[in-house]
Amino acid sequence: MDKFFSIVRGLGLKRGPQRWLGGVLGGIAARVNVDVAYVRIAFLIFALLPGPAFVFYLLAWVILPDQRNVIPLQSFLDRRSLNRP
Repeated sequence: MDKFFSIVRGLGLKRGPQRWLGGVLGGIAARVNVDVAYVRIAFLIFALLPGPAFVFYLLAWVILPDQRNVIPLQSFLDRRSLNRP
């Protein structure tokens, strides 16, 4: 699993500081160097089409590192493994 999280960190995507909910769209906007409003509008259009837009967003929220380079899924799995007998 550590290799997977290293690959995710290597992508250079982080959840952005300009957040309404989880910061995923702000992170994408920062990575591609566009205004976050354009990314939000594109996501809303994508979400109106039949498809897994919200599932994608939730997965990105769990997998992408935040500004401190912490990946929520990795933290959860680490805590869970420490609590095992």
